[in-house]
Amino acid sequence: MTEQPATTYIVSVDKPHWRTILTTKDKAEADALEQAMVQDGVKAQIEEITPKVKR
Repeated sequence: MTEQPATTYIVSVDKPHWRTILTTKDKAEADALEQAMVQDGVKAQIEEITPKVKR
């Protein structure tokens, strides 16, 4: 049996003078983080990373 690797969601927050990266394993939490940042008028995006399965 092989286990599926856990997907990591990265929320990138860009402001004029700094950039912050927030990571979580929960998609709903990543969506909530992005929406909170957008409501504050900050540019944010979600990137999904799933490691390759080792054989």
